[in-house]
Amino acid sequence: MESLGCAIQVTKARRLPAEGAALPGGPQAPAALRSLMSTLDRYRQISASPTRPAAAAAPGSFDVADLYAGPIDSPQPDAGQTPLDEKLRQAYFWITNHAIISPFYDIEYSDKPPQSWTFGDQKVQLRLPSDQSYSSYVLLPLLNLAVRRRCLLVGGPGRGKTAIAVIMGILAGYPLREVRRAIQHGQPQMTIADLLGNPLPSSLVSATDMDEVKISWRRWLSMRIKIIDEYNRIPTRTQSALLTVMADNYAEIYDQIYECPEAAWYLTANDDAGGGTYEVIEALRDRIDVVVKALHFNSRFLGELLQRVEDGVKPEEVVPPEIIFTEAELGQMEGQIRKVRLPTPLRRRIEFFASHFEFFEPAARQVEYMTKDTVKLSGLDFQSFTAAEAGKDAVADLGVQTRNGLSVRALMTMLVFSKAMAWFRGAAEVTFEDLRQILPFVLHDKLVQNRDAPVFEQPGNAPLRADHVSWIRSLFEASCKEYDRQNLDKDDPVGKFSAEFEAGLTGLGEAEVRKRLSAIENTLATWSKGRKLYGHLYDDLLQLKYLHQRYTNYLRWLTWR
Repeated sequence: MESLGCAIQVTKARRLPAEGAALPGGPQAPAALRSLMSTLDRYRQISASPTRPAAAAAPGSFDVADLYAGPIDSPQPDAGQTPLDEKLRQAYFWITNHAIISPFYDIEYSDKPPQSWTFGDQKVQLRLPSDQSYSSYVLLPLLNLAVRRRCLLVGGPGRGKTAIAVIMGILAGYPLREVRRAIQHGQPQMTIADLLGNPLPSSLVSATDMDEVKISWRRWLSMRIKIIDEYNRIPTRTQSALLTVMADNYAEIYDQIYECPEAAWYLTANDDAGGGTYEVIEALRDRIDVVVKALHFNSRFLGELLQRVEDGVKPEEVVPPEIIFTEAELGQMEGQIRKVRLPTPLRRRIEFFASHFEFFEPAARQVEYMTKDTVKLSGLDFQSFTAAEAGKDAVADLGVQTRNGLSVRALMTMLVFSKAMAWFRGAAEVTFEDLRQILPFVLHDKLVQNRDAPVFEQPGNAPLRADHVSWIRSLFEASCKEYDRQNLDKDDPVGKFSAEFEAGLTGLGEAEVRKRLSAIENTLATWSKGRKLYGHLYDDLLQLKYLHQRYTNYLRWLTWR
């Protein structure tokens, strides 16, 4: 029997004969083989297409650009070929049905109000989503495969972290044996040579300069899937070498450089606090794009474990070939995801959400330096500055809940995974719910919680100190409520000023420039009367200062000319 892109090994005593080989002797052998084949077929079964039935798209308005759209602009699958988003969904359902026991639907979608019930003294709410929903522990690693980013899997020993990473390697087209051998197991004695490779002794003896030293590079560096098990047990110096590979896609030893291909990374850790044998360096933690927790095992599914024991089947050994991706398909997936649209109103909500966290008024005198990063760079205690934050509502101010703001890398990752979520669900445009569902996993390690914030002392909020997924989601929901309260979709002066500027300065006369400068100044004068300074207003003020300076420079050029 042919390999399925991985070793099909049920048990050592039950290997299948090669295709065309004579069957073992004995009258019961054919029946036993048929039973074994039936077992394997059950584990290799994939969901029928379409896995997500959708109504046909309504015809859109005519666009002359459609006349020029060719195969590159709108790639179509060959006849009989499964579209890549459908293939990824089939992979998702195969994993949840046959590989990883994760009977959780924590990424909830509903096309109508979901039914819900409350239980216990704490009024625990159970919702039944009305639309196709997903397990984050399976979906997020798959999306990470599609966009080739860096995923951290956290949870106690035996939760299946390495298993899901291995399956991702098989889906990327590597044989199981090669995936297992390529796993880098973090341990306290790991050296840079253990991680990257060693110089060949003969070249060390004969080399007259460093350029002549030849390196035996580790095989895993060339793979499109990279798995680092227990990365928080790697010594600090070796972590720095790992950071170079993760961040810049190259490895370096003895001035020799090895260029690595774009890859999807999977790192595992037994906790999400950065602990372990060695503290994870901040730069390495910052390179993690998405964090996924391995949830507990539901004892109601012990029967599934029993079935696997009795069948002698390991799911990673029987991955169906229909859901294995080629290198070309992995590249095509990422390209298709990038083309998913992000509507402007949704982008504005992201901007408003991100604006809450970096501003920190006590940090400086000059407005540009009033950020939490200023305090961090000073090395002073963050809490010693918070007493100077007076006059604002410490519960309503979302920025009080964090010790940092969002980096450019975090914002870009948020956009990429939001597009990936929409694409996975068969949509050409990111929706509000796509963004709401993906945010907690992307920002899990990006927003550092200020656990002394007053909001956590309010009734029912104490669990948010530990449950970062719910905490980040609550931040986004509170931000959206404030956005709606300010009616920013319809009344956004800064948005109007920005749109005018982005239309260009070519041909703009002196009178119009002075008119716009006056409008900016009047807006600032109005806002300065009685407004509390929150993060979202802070970003708007800096934007108006930017526009004012651009117009000022242009006006000076006009008058000079």
